[in-house]
Amino acid sequence: MWKKFTRIVFRVFLWFLGISIGLVIVFKFVPVPFTPLMVTRAIEMKFNGKEMVCNHDWVPIEDISKNLQKAVIASEDGTFLKHHGFDFVALKMAMKNNQKGKKIKGGSTISQQTAKNVFLWQGRSYIRKGFEAYFTVLIELIWGKERIMEIYLNSIEMGDGIYGAQAATEYWYRKGSSSLSLREAAGIAAILPNPRKYKATNSTVYINKRKDRIVRVMRHLGKIEY
Repeated sequence: MWKKFTRIVFRVFLWFLGISIGLVIVFKFVPVPFTPLMVTRAIEMKFNGKEMVCNHDWVPIEDISKNLQKAVIASEDGTFLKHHGFDFVALKMAMKNNQKGKKIKGGSTISQQTAKNVFLWQGRSYIRKGFEAYFTVLIELIWGKERIMEIYLNSIEMGDGIYGAQAATEYWYRKGSSSLSLREAAGIAAILPNPRKYKATNSTVYINKRKDRIVRVMRHLGKIEY
């Protein structure tokens, strides 16, 4: 019985490795059509009696303003171009803040957020964090920084039913994602902690302060080289 059980576990493990690595290889070249979060949000809208909305228009990274790329680095992951998937200093600081009873912060990098958004479910658990770490290592090795940024900016939630840079800039600014100004890009980056609560335009004082801080950091980032 024990031998049979171990064989089954081993086969499941091999299948998981094959499928996960295969998906990562496929998405290195093929646009991600949808994410688990998009499906979850659509189901939530249906159960709440709302119209199911999912605005998601994939565009290549060449058509996404460098300002937006800088803005999300400034806002979400200042060491994105330097680390290998994990910012251990940020993780340590997040753990200290959480232990002190402050607002829970995950210390997740853009790579980790991308791995979670594309391959995993939402929520907080050690199991999901383990899978997140696994996929983070895979995409860092197979995709590289530019592809990670491209998929991140095309997949993340940027408003209620709004996913990706193109849909977000059309929704918030009535323009394409290639022509975002410094301030406009900062506006989108500023709402990422909770894009269904905050607004990139007609923003609250809190979000306007976040925009100001992001713009200041952007001006010191210099040229982005992947």
